[in-house]
Amino acid sequence: MTHWKPSASLQNLKARAELLATVRAFFAERKVLEVDTPSLSHHGVTDRYMRSITAEVSSNQRGFLQTSPEYAMKRILAAGSGSIYQICKAFRQDEMGAKHNPEFSMLEWYRVGFNHVQLMDEVYELIEFVLGKRQQERLSYQQVFIKFLGIDPLSINDEELEQFARTNLGLLPDELERDDYLSLLFEDKIEPKLGLNDSACFIYDYPESQAALARISETDLRVAHRFELYIEGIELANGFYELADSQQQLKRFEADNRWRVENNLPEIAIDQHFIEALEHGLPECSGVALGLDRLLMIKLATNNICDVIAFPWDRA
Repeated sequence: MTHWKPSASLQNLKARAELLATVRAFFAERKVLEVDTPSLSHHGVTDRYMRSITAEVSSNQRGFLQTSPEYAMKRILAAGSGSIYQICKAFRQDEMGAKHNPEFSMLEWYRVGFNHVQLMDEVYELIEFVLGKRQQERLSYQQVFIKFLGIDPLSINDEELEQFARTNLGLLPDELERDDYLSLLFEDKIEPKLGLNDSACFIYDYPESQAALARISETDLRVAHRFELYIEGIELANGFYELADSQQQLKRFEADNRWRVENNLPEIAIDQHFIEALEHGLPECSGVALGLDRLLMIKLATNNICDVIAFPWDRA
């Protein structure tokens, strides 16, 4: 048995240490403050597509391991910190595979005074700083569906979308929703074609129903100011022009919980500390979460996350 050994080689573990040092140097040069927030909190996330890992804190208290440090970091922003970043562990249930581990390393940062376009510029600067020069491509969510699938995801009706998805993806579960079909088509038919041949591909203006914590576009109410970065067919980063309206954010959380009840999932208590921080005032900012394990996979040209972390779940 060799499961006591790290799954990553010592050479790759050294490369990991170098990556962390490189990231910190990038933000130090820009005078962005490094912060540290709890991995364990009283609240999970209402997001219908994400499952938090829970922990028994005491005989009568349950906590949640963070899926990202977003809520806590925004509380720091609302307290007047200015631009901040964090390197941390994040945890998500049922995430296992060649590109997934239930515990993974995340880089998350927020730039006060930036919109999402300016933040895309800085994400690309970081990618260049770590990986070297790459050709950059930017396509809207609408453009990329038209380019690769010949359909307009913003105007196609639900019936036509379902028929198209079932024709092109084969057997699918019953009772899927519009965003389920779009996500499955994107993951299977589009994602593997993005960011190939030493390029970096940003997809922006996602449907407003996939807005999460992003602002809705002022010029097209069908889309939100959200972007993702893909390199070599791998989703590497997810960013928002951050929603600062506390009441609109609360309504989104409440809508998530209604959906959970309708689909026999437990309600998640809304993080009132976060809502209060938004009420106090979140500065104009954009934020992004980037998977550090995946970034190192790309840098080392490996296809398995086990090659870049010491002890994946089966060895932890």
